[in-house]
Amino acid sequence: MPRIKSFQAIRPTAENAATVASVPYDVVNRREAADLADGNAHSFLHVVRPDIDLSEDTNPYADEVYETARRNLEQLISDGVLARDETSHLFAYRQIMNGVAQTGIVCCCHIDDYENNLILKHEKTRKVKEDDRTRHLLTLNAHTGPVFLTYRDVAAVDALIAETVSSSEALYDFTAPDGVQHTVWQVADDSSLVEHLSAVAAFYVADGHHRSASAWRAGAERRAANPNHTGDEEYNWFLTVLFPANQLNILSYNRIIKDLNGQSVDDVLSRLREVGIVEPTNDPVPLSAGSFCFYLDGSWYRITIPADSIEHSDAIASLDVAILEQRILEPIFGIEDVRTDSRIDFVGGIRGTDELEKRVTSDGWACAISMFPTSIQQLMAVSDAGEIMPPKSTWFEPKLRSGLLVHSLD
Repeated sequence: MPRIKSFQAIRPTAENAATVASVPYDVVNRREAADLADGNAHSFLHVVRPDIDLSEDTNPYADEVYETARRNLEQLISDGVLARDETSHLFAYRQIMNGVAQTGIVCCCHIDDYENNLILKHEKTRKVKEDDRTRHLLTLNAHTGPVFLTYRDVAAVDALIAETVSSSEALYDFTAPDGVQHTVWQVADDSSLVEHLSAVAAFYVADGHHRSASAWRAGAERRAANPNHTGDEEYNWFLTVLFPANQLNILSYNRIIKDLNGQSVDDVLSRLREVGIVEPTNDPVPLSAGSFCFYLDGSWYRITIPADSIEHSDAIASLDVAILEQRILEPIFGIEDVRTDSRIDFVGGIRGTDELEKRVTSDGWACAISMFPTSIQQLMAVSDAGEIMPPKSTWFEPKLRSGLLVHSLD
């Protein structure tokens, strides 16, 4: 069973929390990050996206990028914007988006539990991104953004979290510019939560595969470099937030395609009709699993795959993202590997279908595909089977804010 523990958080003072907290590093590009941090010297984007403080032509993996991140974090601490707690704690973290709440526990998990598959994964990682996050972590000597984990619901944990929320004064309570409310409480008595959560059979990586893989790599490097390693060091642990599965919200992860593989729109529609039922639609959002909406030549079409042709007992083959790859992307569009083919790109569902239309009508892409969201039950089934989902299968909202709680490797 995976272990958890409390930690001495490096965190903002109450008056600085709203201005420090930032979106994660990987949900915005450089321009978007720069715009969000404009005029806000306290924004944690200066730590997780330090390239915004350098010239636009700077190599994103240059030494100065990581050194800038380190200096910016140290500056926030020296200025008193961030301070380290004198004692270790767990924290309750609630997010409310569109009136729907999810409340989890911020804690540290052990890198050995990640390695030994007590913390289950469902995605492959890319070496270049692992290298980047590992170097960022080691240069700053800190986990600056939590890994988003989930678990099958435990009633006793829900009750303990509810008790913390109802009986404690919040450390932070603010609404971010995107309308999501973020509230954090310090847990007064950690022991019961540690006991119950440590009895859970497995945790699942929901979002943050590169951060968790990098945490393991950084910890392994620290172990190898420490002749006096005992196993009790902080670098053996990494920053996480544990949310119960029944509270999570997964959005679609949509696709756009650069060209029609030498075919006309009529050719593509004709070939799609060989795969499923195709009909024009004014609703660009699929109604159920096994259906997709395509934006072609200024119009939306829905294709529905016959249910009896889907291998529902197969955790991977039954996924819409897998069906799309095997039956449509490769045979019709000639996209054999979505991880490497530059003719396909991915658009998080939070950006909406208007963004898909824009990418086609204004940005030169030929086709957009609106997906039905993967379910949390499918994610867990894939992880339990030791399988790997196709890339970009899930988009979780709301996103965890970076900078509210930082974990030092010392």
